[in-house]
Amino acid sequence: MCTETFLRLPEEKRRRFLDAAWEEFSTVRFVDVSINQIVRRAGIPRGSFYQYFAGKDDLFAYLLEEVRNHVKEEYRRVLKANGGDMFQAQLDCFDRMSCQDLDPVMERCMMFVKNNQGMDIQKLLPTRPGQRLLDGLWDVIDLSLFREPTQEYGRIVFCLLMAALGSAFMDAMLIPEERALYRQELAAKLEIVKHGSLA
Repeated sequence: MCTETFLRLPEEKRRRFLDAAWEEFSTVRFVDVSINQIVRRAGIPRGSFYQYFAGKDDLFAYLLEEVRNHVKEEYRRVLKANGGDMFQAQLDCFDRMSCQDLDPVMERCMMFVKNNQGMDIQKLLPTRPGQRLLDGLWDVIDLSLFREPTQEYGRIVFCLLMAALGSAFMDAMLIPEERALYRQELAAKLEIVKHGSLA
């Protein structure tokens, strides 16, 4: 992750550096990301990069943490609006994420995903993202909706729901004209998780 030196930078300089990093990560494949391009765009000496991060893997992990925090805030808003119903929240998240007007954080992240199809991003993450995303959200999740109203049961359900949402969103991103179909399939998957598949 980042160094204390990076955290002590003035906000404007830190933001300029992160914007330059996102520009690079969202326009080329991960293997082609160039530290030289990042420092050139940010207007800093190459040596400064290594005062901030050990390498591009550390920088990318920091950027993903930024995305995770953003997603967590957005998911909290959606959950609150839905009275803590995770099932409805997934559909609302799909609608927000698959619209034409993505917010800049998500747009950059989606460009990275498009450029790196098939890459196992999980390998670059320090912990399981589903587990960390729920930290601090339990106060807005209605656990009484579940057969077992425990956080562990809720976490497992959440992971299933996120897998369905992620699949639908990726399909809709790659074939936008089929968005309505993918939303319908997502709703069907959510119903199966909600009610089971056995007769």
